[in-house]
Amino acid sequence: MLERYVKKILQARVYDVALETPLSEARFMSKRLNNQVWIKREDLQPVYSFKIRGAYNKMAQLTQAEKDKGVIAASAGNHAQGLAMAAKEMGVKATIVMPRITPDIKVQAVRARGARVILKGDAFGEALEHALELVAEQGYTYVPPYDDPDVIAGQGTIGMEILHQHPDPIHAIFVPVGGGGLIAGVAAYVKYLRPDIKIIGVEAEDSACLKAAMEKGRRVVLDQVGIFAEGVAVAQIGKEPFKICKDYVDEVITINTDEMCAAVKDIFEDTRAVSEPSGALSLAGLKKYVENTGISDTTLICINSGANTNFDRLQHIAERTELGEKREAILAVGIPERPGSFKNFCKVIGRKRMVTEFNYRYADAEQAQIYVGIQVKPDGNDREELIHALLEAEYPVVDLTDNELAKLHIRHLGGGRTPSDSNEEIYRFEFPERPGALLNFLNHLGHDWNISLFHYRNHGAAYGRVLVGLQIPNGDRAHVEEYLDKISYRYWRETDNPAYQLFLR
Repeated sequence: MLERYVKKILQARVYDVALETPLSEARFMSKRLNNQVWIKREDLQPVYSFKIRGAYNKMAQLTQAEKDKGVIAASAGNHAQGLAMAAKEMGVKATIVMPRITPDIKVQAVRARGARVILKGDAFGEALEHALELVAEQGYTYVPPYDDPDVIAGQGTIGMEILHQHPDPIHAIFVPVGGGGLIAGVAAYVKYLRPDIKIIGVEAEDSACLKAAMEKGRRVVLDQVGIFAEGVAVAQIGKEPFKICKDYVDEVITINTDEMCAAVKDIFEDTRAVSEPSGALSLAGLKKYVENTGISDTTLICINSGANTNFDRLQHIAERTELGEKREAILAVGIPERPGSFKNFCKVIGRKRMVTEFNYRYADAEQAQIYVGIQVKPDGNDREELIHALLEAEYPVVDLTDNELAKLHIRHLGGGRTPSDSNEEIYRFEFPERPGALLNFLNHLGHDWNISLFHYRNHGAAYGRVLVGLQIPNGDRAHVEEYLDKISYRYWRETDNPAYQLFLR
């Protein structure tokens, strides 16, 4: 199988439009990690993503009759742009079905390349369903984003370039994984020629479909998929990619949102490129691999797969970067409610640590509850040592550094508290973000329960995040959650979350 794919990769038609992108040395990251780190710069492609390779190669293999029908695809962005550009170069009409939540920057980029855009549904699955309906009705030729041998071969040219750009020993290549087309192509070529090189897949922890398939030994469908890294938000690994991945991918590493944000910053500092979260995924995996294994003095290569991100989203990425780098601790600390308490608290923290955030509102005559961000060192046990120092000084401390409720909402909610007899229940929601989405959310929420708290902030992401307090009579919670289940928004009950109990209850 590998020999067949290597032949297809060597014959792939990509360079009519795609570039042979450079392999850039990441000097800062190399020094930090005590390894030679290189970044494959697919963000420099004409569509700012590797997807042009597979899309163009697939188009080049179509018959004239298939091209004359026009091509169609469902995509949330990068494949859409690649196909639109390929179709324009070949003079073929292209239709792209995109979810309504697709960032406007991607919609406009597809239209600018001459493709017709149809916005349909709130998720990729609905867009795909509509695209296949149009194939049946109109006879379009469907061009898949990853589950196709010619697409895989186009992406595999990245592996070919890496090996001739860096003929010296390579310990591992880190590849972002969505549907699996990229890692399958890279693995096929590299493992055929250099089987000693590790191929390590990197997935967002809330869309880890390859990891789930590797553990089960078969493809599985995830119940839910996170969309922060929308470029890899896929519920099931592709059938064709998995035929390769199950035997030739050495390991799969999963990454959280904060770690991705930190990697966006890392790539910027070494290359001045602003990667999208899925583009920075592989570097985040590389960093975690070094941390977990302690490996040093080796060559590690990661693929920056794309740079199509909304400018509005950068604020959210910047907020989470320090947490992802483990350079900031978020703590809830009780301090005496009297003059000079904050000064004494800062003395315990010490001069070498900077307070990055401080939220407080008077609530109790005896003790103040503060929400505080404190700069810590990313290596070693600095956060644990800080907490130990505060406990030694008899400050009650709760570590909120990994608490999503605290990071998304509580830090913006310094205010009053709810009386203990209010019957308040707290729920955190995610809903598709588009014009009118917040009003639609409120309409779905119903009118049977009084809203006692509401926090929403637009991060420029595909999904909005809302914190809601509902005053629910005793015994009615099961009825409420039955109703919430029907509106089909992801939600979490957060009433018992310590961040809520400490700051808003």
